[in-house]
Amino acid sequence: MKLTAIQEKQLQDKGISKETLEKQLYRFKNGFPGVILNRAATINDGIVPIKELDADTLISSYEASRDQLDIIKFVPASGAATRMFKFLHEFLNNFNQNKQSINSYINNNKANDLFTFLVGRRDLPFYDEVMESIKKKNSDWSTKSKIEKETIFVEEVLTSNGFNYASMPKGLVPFHKYKDHSATAFEEHLFEASAYASSNGKAKLHFTIAPAFEDAFAAEFDQIKKNIEEKTKTKYDITFSYQSPATDTLAVDLKDNPIVIEDGTLFFRPAGHGALINNLNQLDADLIFIKNIDNVTISSLKQETSHYKKLLAGYLLRLRTQAFEYLHILENNGVPDSTREEIEKFVTNQLSAVLPKDYYKYKTNYQLEHLYHQLDRPLRVCGMVKNEGEAGGGPFWVNNQRGELSVEIVETAQMNKNDQRQKKIAKEATHFNPVDLICNVRNHKGEKYDLTEYCDADTGFITYKSRHGKEIKAQELPGLWNGGMAYWNTIFVEVPLITFNPVKTVTDLLKSAHQLD
Repeated sequence: MKLTAIQEKQLQDKGISKETLEKQLYRFKNGFPGVILNRAATINDGIVPIKELDADTLISSYEASRDQLDIIKFVPASGAATRMFKFLHEFLNNFNQNKQSINSYINNNKANDLFTFLVGRRDLPFYDEVMESIKKKNSDWSTKSKIEKETIFVEEVLTSNGFNYASMPKGLVPFHKYKDHSATAFEEHLFEASAYASSNGKAKLHFTIAPAFEDAFAAEFDQIKKNIEEKTKTKYDITFSYQSPATDTLAVDLKDNPIVIEDGTLFFRPAGHGALINNLNQLDADLIFIKNIDNVTISSLKQETSHYKKLLAGYLLRLRTQAFEYLHILENNGVPDSTREEIEKFVTNQLSAVLPKDYYKYKTNYQLEHLYHQLDRPLRVCGMVKNEGEAGGGPFWVNNQRGELSVEIVETAQMNKNDQRQKKIAKEATHFNPVDLICNVRNHKGEKYDLTEYCDADTGFITYKSRHGKEIKAQELPGLWNGGMAYWNTIFVEVPLITFNPVKTVTDLLKSAHQLD
């Protein structure tokens, strides 16, 4: 692609090479290979049933070692709350109170979310604040009609003249109403980190955010810090990072021509959460918990959800200890056959790894070399919940680009929807990925892995977006917990649904996990 001087400077400023740009154009024209599903991961076939784990022992071992561990909680939090309030925007844009009632709008548009929102609005965590503001602005509030009151309420929630929640980061939207205050998702993450991700009375949290909102997050922390540290008896070390501009990807039209905007520069978009592997790679700790910003609960449920976090952490420590022990053994000469066989069983039974077809034809030194290579990589334990129709990724056995059979978290967008066998396997999934990960990123010598070496670059995907009313094609990097961790040692563990309480739309805040009794 021939670039103008303006575009060359743009690439230089963003830190994107011409080679990277050409690769992205190639992918638009030729597509990605697509993930090849072998079968769905199920209980005892890729997913460890939680009832088979000795919960008390694992939790006790984790608790006993916590103060000797460097622990970080990593929270992707760059997303705006736009989608949470999407149906309310549609209502304001399309509703005409002179021509229809709100009920007729709901019925004609099958706007069930709007119905739920209006009926349950008094239970929303921001209801009191919104109403207080409305009444200050409307001295004649009591004389207004029902339709006017409901419309004004939506406007106050959404517009820049009101609370403008849809333009805020999701992490700073009030999620839960307590007796003395409303708590944001950001605040709830701090509370729960104290319960399971603190060490020596200190909790480290790292949030990936949009640069424009760092001051807002910092202000929120300053406001709640004293209260939360007193309540949890925990000191907090909060850090932030941004998605690097160098990870942005080009957007093209439907004929794969790069989109050039008015100032002559190319149109780039953020490349999805897969870009965050670079942010994660900047962190170094014994354990890293990963959890999405919107998956939090009210305080009364934190003890139960934290129980499972500690359980998964204890399980990871057990596996890591054994893997490190075997790596030290393999570094010495003269590994007995019985020990080699023991390591083979650990790799296949505990780490869900599959030995190559010709493994038993290898000479012994090559077998030992393969086992070492299999053990010497980042390790993650991922909670999986039973599939109840949630959109998103799930656990599968995959034939990866290296010709290996491995367990991976696969998004729908990565699958070949035109292949009937692949569609059948996808439908057979019994579990869903709630983004509940605990990671080990150091080797047995205490050295940090370069996480970018364990990504599968071929697992990105093409998506269709809209710009100025026209459809365009965008490109996403391999997802952080998908292709971004394709070559990690991965263990799936079934966890209960109580651990998964996402807020995708504002009406999710009316569910029991987000409501005080």
